[in-house]
Amino acid sequence: MPLLATHINYFFVCKRKLWLFSNGINMEHTSDTVYDGKMLHENSYPQRAQKHNEMELSAQYGDIELTGKIDFYDAATKTIHETKRSDKVETAHEWQAKFYIWLLELNGISDATATLEYPKLRQTNQVQFTETDRQRLQALVHEIREMIASENCPPRINSKICKSCSYFELCYVGE
Repeated sequence: MPLLATHINYFFVCKRKLWLFSNGINMEHTSDTVYDGKMLHENSYPQRAQKHNEMELSAQYGDIELTGKIDFYDAATKTIHETKRSDKVETAHEWQAKFYIWLLELNGISDATATLEYPKLRQTNQVQFTETDRQRLQALVHEIREMIASENCPPRINSKICKSCSYFELCYVGE
């Protein structure tokens, strides 16, 4: 199974969500929040359809296949644009963008940058990518692979973000 940018994101949001998603339990299709995010992505920057391209990437890192789908990539400026609904899990968004920069590097495209865009907040954040980040991602993909291969589902995190998670009902059934 390839390691997706979604896995990177979920690692920083909730290890339980990562494990459930990776083990075939997918709840996003029932989530109004996920649907709202898709609509935001499709409608926030209508001019991009002509200027920028959505980009699917894959690369091999040792025996691990890495894949990701960048919202918009401007090849002229080597800029990744990721549209996000909220900045509540900004660290997860940053690491997902760093993963995309690393994927571009593994495909021979160096010096790329990333911008996180929060249209509802009218805010953008630049993502920096360092050698330390590259090393962290190299270790992280192995850690994630071990985590999702485990037979034990991690415990729920009991966080404020749980209430808007597509896995909420599954995690809190019986309470």
